[in-house]
Amino acid sequence: MGSVPAFDPKTWDFTVDGLVKNAVKLTYAEVLSLPKTVNVSDFHCVTGWSRLDNRWEGVPFKVIHDLVKPLDEAKYVTVVAEGDYTTSLPLSNLLEDDVLLAYGLDGQPLKVEHGGPLRLVVPQKYAYKSAKWVRKLRFTERQELGYWEKRGYSNTADPWNEERYA
Repeated sequence: MGSVPAFDPKTWDFTVDGLVKNAVKLTYAEVLSLPKTVNVSDFHCVTGWSRLDNRWEGVPFKVIHDLVKPLDEAKYVTVVAEGDYTTSLPLSNLLEDDVLLAYGLDGQPLKVEHGGPLRLVVPQKYAYKSAKWVRKLRFTERQELGYWEKRGYSNTADPWNEERYA
């Protein structure tokens, strides 16, 4: 956690590893060259506010999934971000059609203060599951507790059921 990280597109990279057939390390340019989509979704903060109708642009999670080919025993994904921030989600949640790794918001490049250059967007979960400043996805057999989950927040984070705390 802490301050907003610096971003240099020439040195930045994104890794996907763990229980996969094809681990990858991509440059920012390579991430931008992957198939992309635009999704409109709401953003729900665990503290009770929401921002509606966000127009996210980025790589569908399914594209990453198909690129790395997870092994059968991979049931979860741990998201590793700048500042030692982590969160973990069931692979089944990430395979929803509206989940993406966003690099754009409302027609503009995603600003660093909003999670750029790359932010996971999981609209059906509270925003702490939509990690900012993503650097790595690690496919795992078991779910790991992330930064907020270790501090008592819900691991399921369902805003419609108000699953804020464990």
